[in-house]
Amino acid sequence: MNSKIMIPIIVIIISTAAIFLIPEEPSMPSSENLYQYGFTFYDVEKIKTSLSEENIFMSTPSPVTDHTIGNYCAIRDDILSKISYCTTTAIQGPDGRSLGNISMGGVPDNPIMAIALVESSPFVNSKSDEVEIVFKTMVESLVCDCWDEKQPGGFESITAWIDAAQIKYVESSQTVPLKSTVTGLGDETLILEITYKNDSYLWTLIVLK
Repeated sequence: MNSKIMIPIIVIIISTAAIFLIPEEPSMPSSENLYQYGFTFYDVEKIKTSLSEENIFMSTPSPVTDHTIGNYCAIRDDILSKISYCTTTAIQGPDGRSLGNISMGGVPDNPIMAIALVESSPFVNSKSDEVEIVFKTMVESLVCDCWDEKQPGGFESITAWIDAAQIKYVESSQTVPLKSTVTGLGDETLILEITYKNDSYLWTLIVLK
């Protein structure tokens, strides 16, 4: 065969092979899978990093999908009915003391709620610093770092919101949980609860999409 004919054929063969060897650009996931609306299960890593800077340590998330899911990832029956997948982590202080846990629940690719539960001393007017640290980290990681700007509910800071709830609970009979709800910070709803249980006070922050 004529060498002048062979050269173009070889070039075509090499070019074709190169096309197959060049990796395709990965296709972008659809907008439904970009988690552009609210927090995701992956945001627990942001929470873990922020808490470690404050000497509060979080365990690796454990998945919960059995009948105990309501123990970690539900606050009402209407919420529980929407949850089929939950992850929960334990949080500890620098001395190894258990502080509580942080959980997220929803469906496997999209949480609809997050809960931080922190146990404090048996004196309601002696709130621990860990309550503020954990709650502030949750809000800034899952909603936005914009509380000072928006001041939802008229509270100038997360600390002011927690303090106001504490004062109200101290003045109450304390026979029922105190609940304070805040909106206007983002698309999420924030619920703060104080409950007396087993000779200690439980401080709960719930973030709902």
